[in-house]
Amino acid sequence: MNLTEKKFEICVRAIILNKNKVLVCKNLKKDYYFFPGGHVEFGENAKAALFREIKEELGISIKKYKFIGFVENIFKERWGKHHEFNLIFEAVPARINTKSREGHLLFSFLDIGQLSRNKVLPVALKKFLLKWLNDKKVFWGSQIFNKYTHGF
Repeated sequence: MNLTEKKFEICVRAIILNKNKVLVCKNLKKDYYFFPGGHVEFGENAKAALFREIKEELGISIKKYKFIGFVENIFKERWGKHHEFNLIFEAVPARINTKSREGHLLFSFLDIGQLSRNKVLPVALKKFLLKWLNDKKVFWGSQIFNKYTHGF
């Protein structure tokens, strides 16, 4: 296997709701939004990764969390292919904050009604989140090279 071409990642994502809005972040060098969170480090459990990532990115603590879904995402960037497993959690922070502690990230709340009109990646996660907001059922799905393939 050529490791310079392929990467396998396990990530946690936080869905932080505030009234009819959801917290998203944007890398200032990219043209899309994604949900806060990041990589699970070797030997770290998902809860610890979720708490650490939100603390690193926003400087806030999570007081309540609940697993709500899983999205597999396989995609290609100019430096290679990625295969990631995203563990999705609804997270309630101790306080609301959108001020980034990482200079390359911008955080903001998007109206839930605007989610479908904005470029939010992975697309499968956006689709499942919109469904989850209505039915609150745990979900999983896959997306391969920007094509939503399956899930429930």
